[in-house]
Amino acid sequence: MEALLCRKLGDPTIPVDDSVNSPLTLPKAHPIPQLNSPTAVRVRVKATSLNFANYLQILGKYQEKSPLPFIPGSDYSGIVESVGSNVTKFKIGDAVCSFAGLGSFAQFIVADETELIQVPDRCDMVAVGALPVAYGTSHVALLHRAQLRAGQVLLVLGAAGGVGVSAVQIGKISGAIVIAVARGEEKVKYLKSMGVDHVVDSSAENIIDSIKGFLKARKLKGVDVLYDPVGGKLTKESMKLLKWGAHILIIGFASGEIPVVPANIALVKNWTIHGLYWGSYKLHQPAVLEDSLKELLSWLARGLITINISHTFSLSEANLAFAALKDRKAIGKVVIAFDDHKAERSKL
Repeated sequence: MEALLCRKLGDPTIPVDDSVNSPLTLPKAHPIPQLNSPTAVRVRVKATSLNFANYLQILGKYQEKSPLPFIPGSDYSGIVESVGSNVTKFKIGDAVCSFAGLGSFAQFIVADETELIQVPDRCDMVAVGALPVAYGTSHVALLHRAQLRAGQVLLVLGAAGGVGVSAVQIGKISGAIVIAVARGEEKVKYLKSMGVDHVVDSSAENIIDSIKGFLKARKLKGVDVLYDPVGGKLTKESMKLLKWGAHILIIGFASGEIPVVPANIALVKNWTIHGLYWGSYKLHQPAVLEDSLKELLSWLARGLITINISHTFSLSEANLAFAALKDRKAIGKVVIAFDDHKAERSKL
């Protein structure tokens, strides 16, 4: 089968080949994974998306280290191709989706039936392949952890990225007043088309002054929920906008800098700080993830959310996919597609 193999840690934007410089290679005949238990299911992957964690994994900078060599990749959609003797939930031909710690950047992946979610009719399978991690992260963060309510003010940093766009959409579905921060005219235009209440172009205006002006004009006291996948200086600056009793959602550190949250101010302001490592719910509270993904798939089938696929690539073009992610050229999600989904190289 076709599979992307990380044989050494390094820059995933280097072209995929067998040279000593590239950390990624495409073996000519990687073995198809076999069913490893009576409840195992083999899925033919239709689409798998890139997440910042995948980029960090290959660099060797992710919090969980994987022994080499490994097949990277996390969330995916696909069609059931083979089932174990005791599988009862699925049959060959069913459309499913899931996520894994590793392994989705391949034509086939094996999962236990308890880890798979049935995909409703009317869902585009490429879009579904980009849903679990990004939308699951935002859904659990905003609704399960921060318990975002209608009328509250949500501030989303890095709002044009994969998790950012998902947070914006879930915020609007929840009836929140959504403020989004992104860089560049194209991203700002896209966010405005989503009905965001206030968009700040971080490349052209002072973020804090712009948001303060919006809050004042709307007679709002401040931000109720800060959704932060960026980190660094922007986190610290954004704290100037938070209300008493606000929630801070620490999603990631795309800036490369881990911020320091002043505990004394958090105490005085009664802030709640949530660390959100979404993948750990699979071990500690898997039912939360299952319920979350089922609701998200229902929303997708009903047209309540739409997943913007900014760039689509083939597996051999994985370096270009990672470059789009690294250089923040994507608006929404970057995916790798297989089979009948023709991968067209997007202009970078």
